[in-house]
Amino acid sequence: MSTVLLIVALAGALVVLGGLWLVATANRLDRLHVRTDAAWAALDAALARRAVVARAVAAAALTGPEADQLRAAAGSAESAPRPEREVAENRLTALLSTVDRRPLPAPLADELVDAEQRVVIARRVHNDAIRDTLALRRRRKVRYFKLAGTAPQPEYFEIAEPEFDGPEPPG
Repeated sequence: MSTVLLIVALAGALVVLGGLWLVATANRLDRLHVRTDAAWAALDAALARRAVVARAVAAAALTGPEADQLRAAAGSAESAPRPEREVAENRLTALLSTVDRRPLPAPLADELVDAEQRVVIARRVHNDAIRDTLALRRRRKVRYFKLAGTAPQPEYFEIAEPEFDGPEPPG
């Protein structure tokens, strides 16, 4: 009788430890999803700031169709739904790379460079968060026990990084 009791106690301890291990993994995955959401919010804010600065550049230093294209690209980048956002942001990046920054007022040129650098950093932070979340979601225990729940699969945000004339941005 004592052998059976010992086996039952060991099996119970293994079940409890396994359950705790799964709960800890699910908790970590939840924190990674929260990190991913926060990184997207920061990236979205950086992209919105860059669009505002792009409109200011179009208003302050450009004329004719070049200004209209830049304003339209900034507007479409801000209003694009998430699946189409990469294309719109890449178009805005391409148009900003053609802007001659020498005639821009110094504060506006500095603001544009700062906005572009913040987008680069925010995109890298976002994609790092996505990488970490996807790495945990790919593990067998997460898939077998469906620890991700109903959380949507996060996706990378890939846009072209602008060329910087000055020193490399931090990061």
